[in-house]
Parts: sequence; C-alpha cells; structure tokens
Amino acid sequence: MFSKDALEYTQLPLPHRQDLDDAEMLRRAEEYRDFMATRHTVRDYSTRPVAQDVIEACIAAAGTAPSGANHQPWHFVAIKDPAAKKQIRDAAEEEERKFYAGGASDEWIKALEPIGTNDHKPHLEDAPWLIVVFAQRYGTFDDGTRYKNYYVPESVGIATGMLLTALHTAGLTTLTHTPNPMKFLGELLDRPDSEKATMIIAVGHAAQDATIPSVAKIKKPLSEIMTVR
Repeated sequence: MFSKDALEYTQLPLPHRQDLDDAEMLRRAEEYRDFMATRHTVRDYSTRPVAQDVIEACIAAAGTAPSGANHQPWHFVAIKDPAAKKQIRDAAEEEERKFYAGGASDEWIKALEPIGTNDHKPHLEDAPWLIVVFAQRYGTFDDGTRYKNYYVPESVGIATGMLLTALHTAGLTTLTHTPNPMKFLGELLDRPDSEKATMIIAVGHAAQDATIPSVAKIKKPLSEIMTVR
C-alpha cells in the first residue's frame, strides 16, 4: 500500500462538506440515535442467505475509518464456507470449555450469568457469514521492508464499530464473539504473523424465534456516560 518514495505531505481541498442548520443536525442525530437503539446482539439465526456484495459494501465502509498515521491496520476475513465455519466453531468451543471450566474467575462467570452465555456456540455455524477482524501490528512497504503501525487497537476498534453500524444499516443482525485466546484463527485462516485476531462477528438475519437477554435492554442513561465541562 505504501511506498517509501511517496511519503510526503500534500494537501487537497476538502472533498465533501455538509452545511446543515441546527434543527436538521438535531433531527439527524436523534434519528440516528433511535435507529441504533434497535441494534441487538442475537445468537439465533435464520437460514436466509446474505449476498456477498452486501458484506463487501459493509466492509468497504469500515475501511474508511480513521487510523493512526492513516496506516489502516486492519484486515477482515469474510467466511461463508460451511466447512470453515465448523472448524472455527469447533476450535472456539474448545477454548470456551476451558474458559467456563476454570479459565475465567468466578467474578467473570458471575457477570456473564444475566447474558445467558455458555460454551455452546451454534451461531458460529448457523450464521451465513462470519467476519473475523484482524489487527495488523506492522505493515510492509512495496519493497518488503517493515514499517510500524500506530494506535492499532484504537484504529481497529473504530473500524469494527463502523462495520457493526454498516451491517445494522443493511438490515442485518450481528453477534460479536471473542474467544480467548484467539491465536487459532490466524492459523485456520492462514493470516500472516503480523496480524492478530481481535473478534469474530456472526452476521445474518435473526431467526423468527430469536430472543435477547432482558438485561441487554438496560443501558446507562446519558447522565452516566457524558460530562459537559
């Protein structure tokens, strides 16, 4: 992506600009807030397929995220192959069994009780797509030499949030899954040593009988998450 001989600073006029009045800004902000309140993490998926071009458009949107030094230190592996999804489920459940059998503290297990999770992860096969998010710890110039990436967790976190928003905007349901450890994902998906898996996102349409834990509807009020100085 980068060339050593093309690293100078140049300026371009701002290509896109919005000029909204205060009322329109508030209307859009409230409309977006209310729309995002309809996003739910779901573990029950229907068999309805999702077209690959929808997934591609959502990942392309995530790829526009800001990043440290504009290095864009992320890679998304989109998986629809049933055999590959089964491999991932088998490996993830193996790690989850260790987690629930003593790998996690009693406090952590207690905190998960209202969510209703366990080591059984059928969504990793049932969802028509899995998207595995990888963080790139370093990149390579076009001549093969390495360069350091900066603010990698922050950058990948922003891109992942934008991906989840894009998928929700497309009418899709998601579940974020973070088995610990996740090294097996790099090995299964043949990713380079420079990349570290950060998350599996199950993507599809919610089953007709899908449920969510009631605690998931409890959100902190604005007064607890915002301070104005």
